[in-house]
This record gives sequence, C-alpha cells and structure tokens, in this order.
Amino acid sequence: MKILALEFSSERRSVAVSEDGQVRGRAQETGAREGRVLALVEAALREARLEREQLDCLAVGLGPGSYTGIRSAIALAQGWQLARGTKILGISSVECLAAQAQCERILGRANIVIDAQRDELYLAGYEIGATDCREAEPLHLARIEEARACAEAGELIIGPGAAKGFSAGRLLFPEAAMLCRLAARRNDFVRAEELEPIYLRQTSFVKAPPARILPAV
Repeated sequence: MKILALEFSSERRSVAVSEDGQVRGRAQETGAREGRVLALVEAALREARLEREQLDCLAVGLGPGSYTGIRSAIALAQGWQLARGTKILGISSVECLAAQAQCERILGRANIVIDAQRDELYLAGYEIGATDCREAEPLHLARIEEARACAEAGELIIGPGAAKGFSAGRLLFPEAAMLCRLAARRNDFVRAEELEPIYLRQTSFVKAPPARILPAV
C-alpha cells in the first residue's frame, strides 16, 4: 500500500510517503507556514518518485497539539478523498510519539507531554518495552505541576512539551514517517469528513451581542 502521511500537530511539520511499509520520501520544516503544505507534499512525492494518483491512503496525525496545523492536514485529506476517493486514516499523535520513543530505545515508564497553552499540558503515560508499548495513563489535560511530580519521581518526560520547564525532559516531535509505519498495519479507514482533531477542552462560543440600532437623525 502506498501511503501519504501528514503530521502537522507540532511546530515541526512533516510529510512522508511509504510503499509496502518502507518510507520512500519525506519533507519537513519548522514553523507554521500554511502556504507550504502542498509544497511539502510535492517534495515528499518527488523523493518517493510517485504521483498523486498512485496513492492508496492518506494518514493524518490528529494531535493533540496545533489546532490550526491539524485542521490544515484534515482539510487536505478531505479534499484529496473528495477528488480521488483515497482511503483515509486518522491516528493519534500521542500514539505516534510512543512508537517513536520505542524505536529510539527510550524504554520504561514515559510521560508524553504536549503544550496545551493556558499553563496546561496534554499528558499521557506509557509503559514502553523493547517489544511492546501500552498506555498506562489515558491522555488528559494536566497542570504543569502534575508532570513535574512525575519527573521528580524519576519517570521519563518526553514529547514536544518536554522543553517547557523540564530540565531532564527529552524533546521529541511526532513524525510523518512513523505515521506511515503505523498506518501500514491498520485498516480502520474512515470518511474524511469524520476526522476531528483530538481536543480535550469543551469548545465554547460567546454569542455576539445584537447589533445596535442607531436612532435616525
């Protein structure tokens, strides 16, 4: 299966292309530059020597993380499926980070942290072994103090938020190449319009006040 993976949930945005489980092309840049999304895709496809119409599946990192970045990736996947009928997979960026940690031999109890703004973190605990990786604590919103308590207990702190006040934290970004590898083992495809960013806060809207009617002069 030929897969295009989009991982835009962190400041390090990446695109990768794989064929039969092997990564053939990749492109990456740091910083939120919305106009560069298609340029990254084209660069990865060129390196892989594949055309758009040859792709069988798009895998999208759903976060949590950069809401704008994740929305950009989802919008691209929705347009792609609408135009070509390509299969779509949505994959947690936290699952991607745990798999990367295992690949880099970061073993033991690890706490994955992602900046959630508002002095909070997205926090999930994993037991990472040489041959298996399991969730030990579900993803949740946490105060920074909770993650610091884990660090003081000798537990590993890894992820894009590890640089936020954790001197012994291991900075790790979710990568599209790992999304490709995870996607190659899955078949739980979805309709692109069903994709939603992983966002643990309840969305709230403030209704605008009614327009003022000025008296006639």
